[in-house]
Amino acid sequence: MLKTRRALALWGLVWAAAGVAAFLIAGRPGWAAACAMVAALAATDLVIVCRHIRQGPHYQPGKDIPPYEPDRGRNTGYVPGGGDHTRGGHGGRGDGDGSSNGDGDGNQNSDAGGR
Repeated sequence: MLKTRRALALWGLVWAAAGVAAFLIAGRPGWAAACAMVAALAATDLVIVCRHIRQGPHYQPGKDIPPYEPDRGRNTGYVPGGGDHTRGGHGGRGDGDGSSNGDGDGNQNSDAGGR
């Protein structure tokens, strides 16, 4: 994806530079300035994309590299198909007394650390 973005930024830079030259020759300084701004934007994007490509697969994930760190079970607040935990329903887990972990105090966390 970054290689395509690099090619498009280079394409835009070439055409914007050609536009600057053409509009300066034609005596249209306003249009030349607009093309110069587009050229500056394309050059900035080109620098950023080339930097990300050099940094490696962290910024250009492949099919075997996830773009984020996997959850590994730390996020337990969402239960697919579960009910509303805030109104006392057990939402498919717990013992039906309004607490989802069965400790009777209404907390949804099963550890005593209070996280």
